[in-house]
Amino acid sequence: QVQLVESGGGLVQAGGSLRLSCVVSGSSISANSMDWYRQAPGKQRELVATITIAGSINVADSVKGRFTITGDNAQSTAILQMSSLKPEDTAVYYCHAKILGSSYWGQGTQVTVSS
Repeated sequence: QVQLVESGGGLVQAGGSLRLSCVVSGSSISANSMDWYRQAPGKQRELVATITIAGSINVADSVKGRFTITGDNAQSTAILQMSSLKPEDTAVYYCHAKILGSSYWGQGTQVTVSS
């Protein structure tokens, strides 16, 4: 059974940094792509950053220059490095992976940025 396990969320002051990690387990097939989404209270889930097995990277305009996404060659890990955090970055962050056309989600990790 494929599982995505996230870690690294927490409480940080504005201007600080956090590193989120997502590890895929239970799959012998590399993920075609891995993403980080976030959902703030009362808002829709939004795509933050994507990395593909080919190494292509996309980052949302709202976090460009502050967040970076990296992954390993086996596409089993995705790291979201977040810096210069703002209160509006407060949300539950979810890891997502596509493996052979199927979508998998992590349980989410809370990121809270205090002003």
